[in-house]
Amino acid sequence: MKSLSVQELSKNFGHKQALSDVSFSLSPGKIVGLVGPNGAGKTTIMKAILGLIHYSEGTIRIGENEISPSSHKGLEQVGALIEYPGIYPFLTGYAHLKLFSETNDVSAIDTIVNQLKMEKYIHKKAKSYSLGMKQKLGIALALLNHPSIVILDEPMNGLDPQATRDVRKIITDLATQGTSFLISSHLLSELEKMVDELILINQGKIIKQCTMTELNQTAQDFIVISTTNDQAARTILTDAGYPLEDPDKIKLLKENEELLGTVIQLLSAENIHVTDVQHLTNDLESSLLEILDSVKGEEEK
Repeated sequence: MKSLSVQELSKNFGHKQALSDVSFSLSPGKIVGLVGPNGAGKTTIMKAILGLIHYSEGTIRIGENEISPSSHKGLEQVGALIEYPGIYPFLTGYAHLKLFSETNDVSAIDTIVNQLKMEKYIHKKAKSYSLGMKQKLGIALALLNHPSIVILDEPMNGLDPQATRDVRKIITDLATQGTSFLISSHLLSELEKMVDELILINQGKIIKQCTMTELNQTAQDFIVISTTNDQAARTILTDAGYPLEDPDKIKLLKENEELLGTVIQLLSAENIHVTDVQHLTNDLESSLLEILDSVKGEEEK
């Protein structure tokens, strides 16, 4: 059974359609990344799942339970951090965790505090916390009660590199134990390290849904070369029918293994020598930008 099922979800704010026919699901133990430009609808989807906003059409189910602002059964299985954590400034971090703990299990509180390395300030009032400290407290609150589904909106916001690694390890460890995650993030290089599946949303519509394995299989390889005369080399390659992928570099799509040898031979014939070669593969950000650009191009036709 799917942990979470979203089917044909649509949402209007007045005359503006924020979501259109959004469908996806979460399986136990999977980490799904929700990505897209600002205003694409990521946070709206998360708020709808949590029963925080009314939606116009569609269904949201957690297990057998349908979720809406008037029906929250099933949400006891969910931990969430949406936008900024709601924190009481005059309570300590530890008091927050005690307040939100369903079992008042001190060992569970101590475990999450240790995992997030919050020991030095957990007994200080939250009004003294930095952005990163508040963010870690919000993540701790989302994970505290051992939810089967965790929804995190920009979880790495304000975290330093070490804290980012700590949070990533906690997420991946919990996923191996069966916890499902839906995560939105602008830090695509970080998201790439932990997600199993990706949902790309733009203007309220899902435009790509795939596993990371599938996306990596479509990644393109490039070579970037430096020569003894780059300006002349660019002209020679362009005239020979090799399109350059970058206005500032000699960057070529590696269509076959013979490309580099052919290019070196072509330039050497004109007394231009290759001095450096770099091999590049599209990262997640480049791949998603290409998809967005292709969709934009289709819409403009």
